[in-house]
Amino acid sequence: MEGGWERAREISRRMARGAADAGRATVRASRATASGTARAGKATAKGARKVGRATRRLTYANGAGRTGLGRLIELSAGNSASDALVTVALASTVFFGVPVGEARGSVALYLVITMLPFALLAPFVGPILDRLRSGRRYVMAGTLFGRGLLCFAMAAAVGPGDLPTLFIGALGVLVLSKAYNVSRAAIMPNVLPADITLVSANARVALFTLVSAGVAVPLGAGLTAWLGPAAVLRIAMLAFLLLGVVAVRLPRHVDSPDLEEEGAAPRWRTLLKVGPAVAEAVWANVAVRVFSGFLLFFLLFLVQDQAVPWLAVKEPWAQEPFFDIPKTIALLAGAAGLGGLVGAAAANWTRNHAPQLIVLVTLALAAVTVITTAIFFGVWTALAISLVAAFAQELGKLALDAIVQREIGEEVRSSTFGVVEAVLQLAWVFGGLVGLVLSLTQSSVAGLVTVSVVLTAALVWLLIARRKRVRATAEKLRRARAEAADQQRPDKLDPTKPLTNPNG
Repeated sequence: MEGGWERAREISRRMARGAADAGRATVRASRATASGTARAGKATAKGARKVGRATRRLTYANGAGRTGLGRLIELSAGNSASDALVTVALASTVFFGVPVGEARGSVALYLVITMLPFALLAPFVGPILDRLRSGRRYVMAGTLFGRGLLCFAMAAAVGPGDLPTLFIGALGVLVLSKAYNVSRAAIMPNVLPADITLVSANARVALFTLVSAGVAVPLGAGLTAWLGPAAVLRIAMLAFLLLGVVAVRLPRHVDSPDLEEEGAAPRWRTLLKVGPAVAEAVWANVAVRVFSGFLLFFLLFLVQDQAVPWLAVKEPWAQEPFFDIPKTIALLAGAAGLGGLVGAAAANWTRNHAPQLIVLVTLALAAVTVITTAIFFGVWTALAISLVAAFAQELGKLALDAIVQREIGEEVRSSTFGVVEAVLQLAWVFGGLVGLVLSLTQSSVAGLVTVSVVLTAALVWLLIARRKRVRATAEKLRRARAEAADQQRPDKLDPTKPLTNPNG
């Protein structure tokens, strides 16, 4: 009996020692995990600080920190990232997950609704901003605060599926985003350092906004899958509110004094009143935007319908296993994103070239690429044309911004940018609708030939108009020189002076 008790006590002691050892091992593992987590957190924080310092050096280079351009770049990058979060959240809520046939109707309705606010509000946004030149910081902050409130409303509408609220909120975010872009473009000359040209400054802003949006899209997609679209909209709300505070704290010289001419009627900008240089750049960009909107929806639905050569193969042995529908769409989107980045970088590289030449070159490049793609249509040419479309749109728009900032006075610069933004948006929507309709033919040749004819005609028309303008200017200059030389001729008699005999 005593032996049994001894064995039981020994087993109990061993179990206690095992439990103690297990506890010590758990504590050691917990400490190791905590230490590893702390080291990982410190490494992440250190890496983030290094990235932040490197980014600050880039944004504040060449005197940009002294004039306020660096802070404007950072604000625009945050604005772009927040817009990307809203786009991802709304896309996962409203626009995806419908059959292809129904998607065409939904996309067409979205494009038409997108067109309405610009057609109705464009004549008023620019003049209002021109009258608020002394408070542009507060205008920009208002567009950010407004989008934050709209994100709060849309987040509340996600759960019950309140589509009218979501559509109205999305349109409001879109309009306020364009108003922010108009204000930002209008104040660019006020923060331009002496060592940076307008094209280069615009390119720097565009480059950082594209990079921030490219980072925010996958991050927003992951957060949407994990937390849901409502949570992502609330995150965007907080981001917009914080950015609004940053906008208010921009340098004071961002604002301009309101110097109104007494008795002068308010001036309204149309494409007939912006001057020949600006009008030429606008029409070239209109053609490029029509091409960009067309290509997006045309290729998207051709791929969805498997009406492209690499997806339309019926024989299993001839099918390409890599280029299926999701991978093709991802590659096309990646090519478009890369094209935008290359366009912003190229704008910085071409800072010493005339922006008028740049817009015509981008239009010519788009026309040549479309013609080549129509002849040799395939997966690689489709990727190439997606890259070129984004490249031409980005580079042409940056050159156009520089032309407007240089040619248009500050008193009507915002209204000019308002008209330009509206016209370009409407051109993109029109191109998207045309691409949507032509995708029903399921013929890549028909659509690409149509858009190549449009681009070529626009390029020829602009070149002819430029040649006429150059000839008229040269003729006017020749006449002025001839009149000046005629006035300086020694044998030219002045009828007001009496005739005299030089020999007495």
